[in-house]
Amino acid sequence: LLLALFDEQAAGRMAELERLAAAAEQLGPEERARRLVEALLRVADAETGWILLFLEFRLLAARTPELAERVAAHDRTVTAAVAALLERVLPELVPPGASPEQATEVILAAREGLLARTAAGGPATEQLLSATTAVLAGLLG
Repeated sequence: LLLALFDEQAAGRMAELERLAAAAEQLGPEERARRLVEALLRVADAETGWILLFLEFRLLAARTPELAERVAAHDRTVTAAVAALLERVLPELVPPGASPEQATEVILAAREGLLARTAAGGPATEQLLSATTAVLAGLLG
């Protein structure tokens, strides 16, 4: 049940990213890269509960092989969707020698790490988001 809810959340997030990508088409590649990376990393206040639940669920899955495979399947679905978006809208965000899926996996892993480190909120949250966005956009763009 939780995975179905996570899939629903991910679908809503993908629709939001599609809208953002369409709105950013007139921007230069560097600004598009920065905006898309930030959108992938940023978590709205309303999403915080979902994120904390998913992080806890991921930890539980790490200790439960059957659940781990189901989380891995969810991850593959989300990775494929984001990679398709990157490939279609911003292929320059994929570094030479890497696939869109690999670039996506790095961005999503950075997102989860960022979320784990900033779950409590506070002034360091925006600073870490800004730093992570700048580094990833610079490395990937």
